[in-house]
Amino acid sequence: MVPISVLDLSPIAEGGSAAQSFANSLDLARHAEAWGYRRFWLAEHHGMPGIASAATAVLIGHVAGGTSTIRVGAGGIMLPNHSPLVVAEQFGTLESLYPGRIDLGLGRAPGSDPVTARALRRNLASDADEFPQDVQELMDYFAGAPGAVTAVPGAGLEVPLWILGSSLYGAQVAAHFGLPYAFASHFAPAQMMQAIAVYRERYRPSARHPKPYVMLGYNVFAADADDEAALLATSMQQAFVNLRTGNPKRLPPPVPGYLESLSPPARAMLDQVLSCTAIGSRRTVARALHEFVARTGADELMITSQVWDHAARLRSFEIASEAARAP
Repeated sequence: MVPISVLDLSPIAEGGSAAQSFANSLDLARHAEAWGYRRFWLAEHHGMPGIASAATAVLIGHVAGGTSTIRVGAGGIMLPNHSPLVVAEQFGTLESLYPGRIDLGLGRAPGSDPVTARALRRNLASDADEFPQDVQELMDYFAGAPGAVTAVPGAGLEVPLWILGSSLYGAQVAAHFGLPYAFASHFAPAQMMQAIAVYRERYRPSARHPKPYVMLGYNVFAADADDEAALLATSMQQAFVNLRTGNPKRLPPPVPGYLESLSPPARAMLDQVLSCTAIGSRRTVARALHEFVARTGADELMITSQVWDHAARLRSFEIASEAARAP
């Protein structure tokens, strides 16, 4: 089985708070480290009532400071929201504090709705289509390229860069720069296979990465029994329906029979966006993980598990780690 990692949005559960979410994220990271997960990534989202990881670099420092071996990073930092120099300084600081443990995934989307995106703008002319230029500028800061402003800290540090994507655009950017590629198949699987093919076919080897490397997002809702796992998954299903209907909320508790209560269009939407998902016991999850890797040729999986109850969420990730090691 390929390596597995964790994607955490530091979810704010209904009845909880951001402070509790941060404590839960650190607790999950410590368990993930013990269970053999390779990375623990946090994602930048803004204006979302159920996601607490908006100040992503700050939270990465919190998690890295409370763990010792697991790689901690951003999945990702949305470059349209930030000056590349500021990102270089932030992640240069993190790499200086926790050497050899920091990853930097870069995304092109603002990670928010249009109104919030405008409030986030780094300047009035900020343009997501300038993403490749921003990536190059950021790489120059870390390389200490002649003529570039010096990022202090940052220049001369080897912070691994990843390109994130949910379409063919990110695949092309990652291939052009010779960088590893993380695809958001856990919520946008429609172009997954095509994006993987484009990335591998167009890949330009780089000094650090002579071969392409694909990491795929994957949802896991695991429990000791299939029916228990299915109930846990209803929290994420509710969250997606709320988001797609323009009513995002905190992560709700599970609801028995939720899927059966949905209209056919809502059910079809969930079936599509959550098609890269395993729900069930260890045996069920193991079979799904191995089949997914065989079908996609993924080099690594990044597992996310949006479960309302923290103890049940820990158990889900524990079972996923056992399933990944199962023959």
